[in-house]
Amino acid sequence: MTSPVKIWRNQKNIANLIGKIGKIISWTFIRIPPAGFESQAPYPVALIKLEDGKTIIAQMVDYREKNLKFGQKVVTTLRRTIQSESSDVIPYGIKVKPVI
Repeated sequence: MTSPVKIWRNQKNIANLIGKIGKIISWTFIRIPPAGFESQAPYPVALIKLEDGKTIIAQMVDYREKNLKFGQKVVTTLRRTIQSESSDVIPYGIKVKPVI
């Protein structure tokens, strides 16, 4: 079960990252995912350098294979992170999508 307190505490960090622009520094595909991410595999995860100088690691969404290249411009977005059980809080987090 995902702790509602953990999610609540993490809201400020998440809110500060929504809508930030950055570029892909590196990326890879996750083919054997951790628990809770099985339904999403395989999925790309990218190392992103944001315009404000911060570096983050995030899952890519709404992508095409041709968008997975070094220097590709991306924007951070809010998405569901894992499939939760019906009694759990639905966890959301930062993911990135290509700016086309």
